This record gives sequence, structure tokens and C-alpha cells, in this order.
Amino acid sequence: MERARGAGLRRTKALEDVLSILIHACQPLTLADIAESEELDSGADKATVYRLLMKLEERSLIRRLGLHDRAAYYTIILPGEHSDYLICNDCGRIEKLDISCPVEALEKQIAKKSGFKKLYHELEFFGQCPECAQ
Repeated sequence: MERARGAGLRRTKALEDVLSILIHACQPLTLADIAESEELDSGADKATVYRLLMKLEERSLIRRLGLHDRAAYYTIILPGEHSDYLICNDCGRIEKLDISCPVEALEKQIAKKSGFKKLYHELEFFGQCPECAQ
């Protein structure tokens, strides 16, 4: 909530609920997942949740994942933490990549050589999940 306020967002019950849902999720969630969550105590409707997600994404507090022709998935961005994902082209399934990030060393090298500060990356691999490949 502190980061959201620092980014210029007004503290509301709906914002608190959306952030809490994303923080406690074990996987990326769709708009519908969030809007229909039992943990959305504020009673915010789907349009309100969508507007909050757009504001959070614009301020780099959450990350939007997914294929362009499928539902978007959202995941929280936590300072000092980073996740990369595998995305199935067929069913849209999204899994967190469970290996150390292969790009972190390259990111540090680029930052050092270019002089860029606060450098970050988002890595998504696309393919077929085991179920769709059968």
C-alpha cells in the first residue's frame, strides 16, 4: 500500500483488496479471478477492478502477462524480486519459470556498460505446455 500511495494512488478499500489478492496469489490472476474473488470485500465491480489494474500497471506496481488474443493475467511486482514465465500458446496456461533467471548477469553487464540506472527486464517464453503437446 505504501508503494501505491507513493505512486500517487489514493488509498481505498478496493485498492487494498486488489493488492492483497495479488500479493497472496500463488500464480498470476485474470481480471475475472480478482473481480470474483471472495477476498474482494470492498464490493468493487469488475469495471472498478479493471481501472485499478490499469493504474497499478501504469505505475509499474503490477505486471501484465499473456497472449494478445487471450485474457490478460496480472502479477504483483515486489522490490528486489523478479519472476519469469512460461506461457502456452494453445491453452494460455502460465507457469512461473522455476530456475534462476538466465538474463540477470546480462542485465548487470548492460547496466554497467550503458550507464542506465534501475534497469529491469521481463522475460516470457512461449510454447506448448505438456498437456497441449500430447
